[in-house]
Amino acid sequence: MTILCPAPLALAIVRLFLPFCPSTSIRRLPEFQGNAAPASGVQAVESDTSMRITLERSNLLKSLNHVHRVVERRNTIPILSNVLLRSDGASLDMKATDLDLEITEATPAQVEQAGATTVPAHLLYDIVRKLSDGSEVALATNADGSSMTVTSGRSKFSLQCLPQSDFPDLTAGSFSHTFRLKATDLKMLIDRTQFAISTEETRYYLNGIFIHTIESNGALKLRAVATDGHRLARADVEAPSGSEGMPGIIIPRKTVGELQKLVDNPELVVTVEVSDAKIRFTIGSIVLTSKLIDGTFPDYQRVIPTNNDKELKIDCQSFAQAVDRVSTISSERGRAVKLALGEGQLTLTVNNPDSGSATEELAVGYDNDPLEIGFNAKYLLDITSQLSGTEAVFMLADPGSPTLVRDLAGDDALYVLMPMRV
Repeated sequence: MTILCPAPLALAIVRLFLPFCPSTSIRRLPEFQGNAAPASGVQAVESDTSMRITLERSNLLKSLNHVHRVVERRNTIPILSNVLLRSDGASLDMKATDLDLEITEATPAQVEQAGATTVPAHLLYDIVRKLSDGSEVALATNADGSSMTVTSGRSKFSLQCLPQSDFPDLTAGSFSHTFRLKATDLKMLIDRTQFAISTEETRYYLNGIFIHTIESNGALKLRAVATDGHRLARADVEAPSGSEGMPGIIIPRKTVGELQKLVDNPELVVTVEVSDAKIRFTIGSIVLTSKLIDGTFPDYQRVIPTNNDKELKIDCQSFAQAVDRVSTISSERGRAVKLALGEGQLTLTVNNPDSGSATEELAVGYDNDPLEIGFNAKYLLDITSQLSGTEAVFMLADPGSPTLVRDLAGDDALYVLMPMRV
């Protein structure tokens, strides 16, 4: 049934419901006009949490690549899955944490309106990673701060936000010692030792690198030590000014891994701040803060042999390739390789009851009594991969005693390797 209303009556009905009509074709009263200029006497309300910035996709991706790795994929605390974004001045500051490790980085940005929020770290990284090279990215939060839009070209994403006030802060506290260290020195300490860090959680005090100062050959050294009970790695650099008297600290394995990726620029100088409980590294615009392992590192000096009198000199590359070849036949469970030493010659042997055997001979520098000793092939390869020179020296005692390995290139690093029964 169709009802026809006289034109004046229909117009009166429309005027009656005009303020409540949601149609976009009808103009609203001033107080409902969103971002339009307010009527006289009405103040515009602007949220403190809103943020609008634009930055280069390459700069954003580089910084997100550094900070998102700290965030664990699975979290029982939702805020720990997020990255904190804070814009001010001409930069965007990013922060991520797992409550034990925190990383912040500043990247250049055009800040139209300063603000702060948190968004899912891995999701934001994946989005930016898939955007076009050379593009610009606009980040903007909505009025109440509950979501943030990521816009680049024709792509637009909306991410859920959590309040920045809920984001934890790990940087509180003071540091007793501060010193500056060349990135090349810090990288050397890490590279020479990190492979020997234990993954056995029951001995948690071995799950990191022990850093301390020690007097060696009349000079003060900054020393890094790592061991898993089967092998030990030790490296020294000249102690920088300010490190004197610093407490011995154990840097956790995860922190070591992140730090190793950040010190790849040899021209950088790293500022290190140390306390009994935390350590902070400042690397350019990046600040990495970490809790330390609360434990006592064992007296590693006791396991470094001093009376090994059988000297074996090898060519590092030839030895590593030979070990790699014969270990092809070994099983994953038992990766033992036997070293049979005679005058001027080394024979490497691997026996695997399930698949067969392999042998290879090498010419070496050895003029002591014949000796047979077994080692884990992977451990041998780990050590030889860290030697910077072309030759190395093995100092041996007997088949049941630890062996000392040094680099003949002369850098301040040594390795101790426990033998295996073969």
